Amino acid sequence: MFFDLYRPYTVHFITPEGEKIDVKATEGDTMLDLAQRYDIELECACEGSLACSTCHVICEQEYYDKMEEPTDEENDMLDLAFGLTDTSRLGCQIAMNKDLDGLTVKMPSATRNMRVDGSKPTHH
Repeated sequence: MFFDLYRPYTVHFITPEGEKIDVKATEGDTMLDLAQRYDIELECACEGSLACSTCHVICEQEYYDKMEEPTDEENDMLDLAFGLTDTSRLGCQIAMNKDLDGLTVKMPSATRNMRVDGSKPTHH
């Protein structure tokens, strides 16, 4: 795509089915922004307002260590996430920068949306 020429960073999404989708990003783009821009199915019930855990993604340790620490609010939401790991983050809270170029984020096989399903995981 022509506009990709102006996006200097690359992010790799791994879908719940194991498909790898490579996208281009600019400084400040969140994983949620990228998923919406490239039509990747990353749920976000709260539309990025840090009020749910449905945009939960799992990061590679190498890149997780380069990110800013999650806020208390993000950690509170992550506690509700399905399939939580030591390198889990909310996609709406990961903002691209040069240190994250090449980041791979894995989307879990299910999400937990307490508003919809009373905290029972729903499969994609």
